[in-house]
Amino acid sequence: MHKAKSKSILAGLIASAAAICYGAPLHAQDWSYAEAAKPYAGTTIRVLDEITPLQETMRKLVPEFTEETGIKVEYELLSHGDVINRGQADLFSGRGNYDAIMLHGLQLGPLLAAKVLQPIDELKKDQALTNPDLGLDDLIEPANESLVNHSGAQYGFLTWNYNQIYWARADLLNHPDEQAAFETRYGYPLAPAETMQQMRDIAEFFTRKSGETLAGETLSNDFYGIVLEGIPGGTTFTTVWEVFMNNWGGGVFDADGKPNLDTPENIAALQFWADLWKFAPPGQAEYSLIDVPTVMGNGIAAQSIAFSDFVLGVDRPGGGAYAGKFVYGGIPVNAENPDARSAGGEPSLMALSSHSENQEATYLFMQWMVDEDTQAKLMEAGGGGVPIRRSSFDLDVMREAGRQSLYKAMAASLQYVKAKPKTPSFFEIDNTMGPLVQQVGIGQLTAAEALKDGQRKVLSICSDCLLAE
Repeated sequence: MHKAKSKSILAGLIASAAAICYGAPLHAQDWSYAEAAKPYAGTTIRVLDEITPLQETMRKLVPEFTEETGIKVEYELLSHGDVINRGQADLFSGRGNYDAIMLHGLQLGPLLAAKVLQPIDELKKDQALTNPDLGLDDLIEPANESLVNHSGAQYGFLTWNYNQIYWARADLLNHPDEQAAFETRYGYPLAPAETMQQMRDIAEFFTRKSGETLAGETLSNDFYGIVLEGIPGGTTFTTVWEVFMNNWGGGVFDADGKPNLDTPENIAALQFWADLWKFAPPGQAEYSLIDVPTVMGNGIAAQSIAFSDFVLGVDRPGGGAYAGKFVYGGIPVNAENPDARSAGGEPSLMALSSHSENQEATYLFMQWMVDEDTQAKLMEAGGGGVPIRRSSFDLDVMREAGRQSLYKAMAASLQYVKAKPKTPSFFEIDNTMGPLVQQVGIGQLTAAEALKDGQRKVLSICSDCLLAE
């Protein structure tokens, strides 16, 4: 048992004894981060997180935690790939360089299988350490529950709530000439896509060659009806999985956790996704999740499916010539299977390393990050953001008129965002399937060929692919 843990237990016993002596229970207002942290004042914890506009804003708030608690926090931010590689290397090696590490849901399968994450259940039972007003029932579901729990244990709190949304050029959709031409051609009004089929029509309609007219102006360059991620790595395959396959009633695994790729539903979904490439920029095969918002911000595509946190960096004052000219929505429904609702996302948590020697101090920081007051400050400091709490949508900064389309789209998407199934072989599966779906996009394989090959290859990786409960 850690020395700090012994102090924590002693503090809890003293507090409980005091309550008994005075004949009254401990009240929520008696608890504070400052009081809970007294045994750990002067402790330094190291925390690894991902660098996005959200975390850069959080970094500005971290000194407030230190001022309140006396616990020093070395809050390190790395890129998406680096935070995965360095964080996992630290956990797998047992070095314990980091006390807490930001983990995407897709990482949990391998890390839980390796038993390198520390459940927080015992810490939660410690009344001296646990904020009774943390209000975890306010965290957005199903992202939270699907992320943090496994086999009867809890491994942290939903800390970041990455989600994908529909993103389109409002100035084009609202142009009267374009509206008239679209309705004549397709037989229904031009508006933000609510179905996948409408998204496809809009993509076809707005794909124009240099010299053609767009919204009353002659194009000097080609214009594209849609832009999507296309690199063989990144989130290309998981987007195909969550946004397309799931919405067609398919998916990667069956109910027993076995690979289930080459089904008619998955083939139809992958073919639909690949058909959209006819209306996309020619370099799409090299586009990552970071490139997609850049293309939208440069004004060369009419619509996209993109991660909402990147939208925040583009559609803002000073974000570019097209800032303020966008409209958003939840992930379009497949009109042919409207009951199969799914949205792409990557709910993420701050996880406690089993190698940490400062687990109590780190647990306090983990709570502080998701605390309602901290989240309100985060939204305010960032001029808005991606909520992890339902109540955050009611904040004044989240009710700004100019961003209601974006925040409503986030809320619509988050109704359906779940964490990835806890798959120990996730990275091997992703590395196998990413190149295959890209080859379908660029026309080198049919959807049926790619998924037949993918099914064979994934079966060679795992036959029971999900971590046992």
